[in-house]
Amino acid sequence: MATHKLYAGAKLRETRTRLGLTQKAFSERLGVSLPYLNQMENNHRPVSSAVILALVQEFGFDVNELAVGEGERIVTDLREALADPIFKDSAPPQVDLRLVASNAPAVARAFLTLHRAYVQAQERLASLDAALDQDGVRPGASPWDEVRDFFHYCDNYLDAVDRAAERFAGVRLAEHAIADALATLGIEARDTDEPKLVRRYDAATRTLWLSSHATGATRRFQALHQIALLTQSDLIEATLDLARFQSDTAREIAKIGLANYFAGATLMPYGAFLAAARETRHDIELLARRFGASLEQVGHRLSTLQRPGAKGVPFFFVRVDQAGTITKRHSATRLQFARYGGACPLWNVHRAFETPGRWLRQLAETPDGVRYLCLSREISQGGAAFRAPVRRFAIGLGCEVSHAAEVVYSDGLDLSDAESFEPIGISCRICERRNCHERSVPPLESELTIRHDRRHTLPYEVAG
Repeated sequence: MATHKLYAGAKLRETRTRLGLTQKAFSERLGVSLPYLNQMENNHRPVSSAVILALVQEFGFDVNELAVGEGERIVTDLREALADPIFKDSAPPQVDLRLVASNAPAVARAFLTLHRAYVQAQERLASLDAALDQDGVRPGASPWDEVRDFFHYCDNYLDAVDRAAERFAGVRLAEHAIADALATLGIEARDTDEPKLVRRYDAATRTLWLSSHATGATRRFQALHQIALLTQSDLIEATLDLARFQSDTAREIAKIGLANYFAGATLMPYGAFLAAARETRHDIELLARRFGASLEQVGHRLSTLQRPGAKGVPFFFVRVDQAGTITKRHSATRLQFARYGGACPLWNVHRAFETPGRWLRQLAETPDGVRYLCLSREISQGGAAFRAPVRRFAIGLGCEVSHAAEVVYSDGLDLSDAESFEPIGISCRICERRNCHERSVPPLESELTIRHDRRHTLPYEVAG
């Protein structure tokens, strides 16, 4: 039986750079010649089993990092970008995209940045009349997208921030411990009924106002967010410096994201949370009660358990609004989400709005043949008043079926029955399925056949 050759030059270079080693020193530690290492780093040779063993023994390397990660995300992003009509006659095959992602990831990211700027320029031109009536409109990348990409390509795991949060939390922070932490900082926590306000900090009086209508989980999270801003400023600013955002706006948005990350990692410290997740078989409601967190916070935290040498089950996590727009997306799996448009309509996250308060389970298969256990649930955020608006979202998370036995939600499902797996995709724009009855737009990578003498579910046929 043929074996799959593993080319991971970019990952080897990244590992060597992180360790501060020259090629000569790195080759000596791995027990290979300098030319051989050079060939592996440039993907002229596959990474041998002896090198993988040396990586584990010498550096405690997690071999799973060689197989999946940034490369899959880059390939997915490149496919979506190249589905743009401007590339209709010149889109390269997927095998070329994988070569670019593995050999030249920096070039791929530069191309994605350029394409994103092009798309945004087109959107601005399309709405020029409206833009001219607004102040402060300027060209450039969307700060929100820039920050989203920062977390996306960090695997949604920030080691320095995560470990700092774990140290701060100690064994576990209960609500009274958070109050003690605020008191130690000379901060008084008080309730407020101010409409739509969740958190407000008055630096002059050192008073932290928290909404009296918010849930306990939200209040704890917001208190920890403020603690992060006050106690972890140097760490947060250093992390922002390394990210090199293109605008001050992006940097300020990312600062909120980093403080949120610290808050979640403090509320659910890595080691304790990972142990509890394994013990409960990733029962989200049990974990929420144990750590005083919300279902959304737990689902998000599960997607961040990617610490080298102590990884949890790789989960994806998304939050979707009622229009199907993805408002949060994080994935430690091979499943990546579309940058533009909504999620696949066949995915059970859309059905969650029909059954509030219940977990929906789905066995799904993507066009690349990978199978997943998917979960979804509707979550509501009320305004605690009769006329207050209610924000409704659905969260979705899941893992590959190879990990399903470690997840309580797989109990009672027949994972061996191929017919049990529903076909889902990433986005209709790049989905390869020919006969999907829920397709909203034609796939931009395929030729269409238009027949006037017949009509099937769709008004066109997708070429094979």
